[in-house]
Amino acid sequence: MSRLQGLLWKRRLFSLVASVSILFAFGAIPKHQMAQASDAENGKEDLGKVAPKPLFRDPVYDGAADPSLCWNRDERKWFMLYTNRRANVPNLPGVSWVHGARIGIAESSDGGATWTYRGTADIPVGEGEYSHWAPEVLYDDGTYHMYLSFVPGMHTDWSGTRDIVHLTSKDLTDWKYESTLDLASDRVIDACVLRLPDGRWRMWYNNEVDRKSIYFADSPDLYKWTNRGKAIGDQPGEGPKVFRWKDRYWMVVDVWDGLGVYASDDLLNWTRQKKNLLTKPGSGADDGVKGQHPDVVVSGDRAFLFYFTHPGRRGRRAREDTSEQRRSSIQVVELECQDGELTCDRDKPTRVLLRVPEEAK
Repeated sequence: MSRLQGLLWKRRLFSLVASVSILFAFGAIPKHQMAQASDAENGKEDLGKVAPKPLFRDPVYDGAADPSLCWNRDERKWFMLYTNRRANVPNLPGVSWVHGARIGIAESSDGGATWTYRGTADIPVGEGEYSHWAPEVLYDDGTYHMYLSFVPGMHTDWSGTRDIVHLTSKDLTDWKYESTLDLASDRVIDACVLRLPDGRWRMWYNNEVDRKSIYFADSPDLYKWTNRGKAIGDQPGEGPKVFRWKDRYWMVVDVWDGLGVYASDDLLNWTRQKKNLLTKPGSGADDGVKGQHPDVVVSGDRAFLFYFTHPGRRGRRAREDTSEQRRSSIQVVELECQDGELTCDRDKPTRVLLRVPEEAK
């Protein structure tokens, strides 16, 4: 390279650096993208983009809750299926706003850091007025499975029966009814399913007639289920999520004072940790209240807790019943394990990168 060529190359490099600096200063390049580029240049692990707060709001009813995430193998995207509540519909009496909506779908093309609304799931269950709640979605051997809480009728209070129904799909959008599960009672909701080490499957769910205790059932194939009785009953709760991380099994449960946490080595005997997660309100947008009904995605050696909030239930207006108190938002935080207990810092910027599941690569 001649001296003249060297001078020209340095001038182009200086101009490029100056242009990037100007774009960053005026916000054209987000800080998290600059951080990612810096990590890549320094050979550090890409931890993903910083997730916004809130992570997602439903654009139709503004009532997204109870998220369940699953990798769409054909579209190569993460899908989030969620309960929707009719939070912004005026003049709905009692808790009828919690009833009557279909399961929403959001999608992410950047590893779960940002989400866009996709539509609703086509679920052929229910006639007349009914509700679909709390989808649990998983993939096995070419088929997606959903375990859905189904509530027939319209209710202004918390009455009525509830069943958990099994559906299957090839695309996470169009679903086929398989069966209604025969479980502990006619008021069961909030299924969570995990594969056992021996290849069988286990489901945890909320049995409302027994003080909202968490029960469980086993299956050899995801189709035939045998009820096994009570898993935990030391406190009422709902929305259990069981996962394996850091060489232990964990269960997080919505106990309406944040999330209760239990640990187990055998998926039968559970020990409750003293401190709940997400009890203390956060300072981020729509995050200033306790966290509720979660999903957990384990990605490599990291684990991400997706939860929902009712942002308007705070301060002097917390007990009012308007669209502001009814609306809900999805949030995310990375879990940590300290001294054998789960913790999280919801005010710390959460960089999210959900990897493609190993079996889908």
